Amino acid sequence: MKKILSILCVAVVVLLTASSCKKETVVAPNNNLTILTTVNSSSWVSSDNGKTYSAEVSLPELDDYANDHAGVLVYLSFTDGVWEQVPEVYNGTSFSYTHNAGKLVLYAQTYDGQQTTPRPDNADLKIVLVDSN
Repeated sequence: MKKILSILCVAVVVLLTASSCKKETVVAPNNNLTILTTVNSSSWVSSDNGKTYSAEVSLPELDDYANDHAGVLVYLSFTDGVWEQVPEVYNGTSFSYTHNAGKLVLYAQTYDGQQTTPRPDNADLKIVLVDSN
């Protein structure tokens, strides 16, 4: 009987303690920035005979602080209004990117990086900088 009473008391204490926790949600102001631009087919260059293409995009909005503290999301659209989030495989080509202060570099290659890939077509580019203060 004492064992059951002890277990019941512990359960009541745990329930009272858990219900007294206060959940707070902190909502920061929306300091996100969206940049829309175009990457022309001629911007894609290869230094390995067509196995990998890269395209450099000047991005002055990505300063040192944003480069270190913001999230960088990248989307490509090869057809009007249909956005593919990078990294992505689109029509057999794998797209990825890197960034540092002032620029973003897009990469295109086959899934295994061993075969040649066609130069990507013109594409719309959407870059979203997500502030994380």
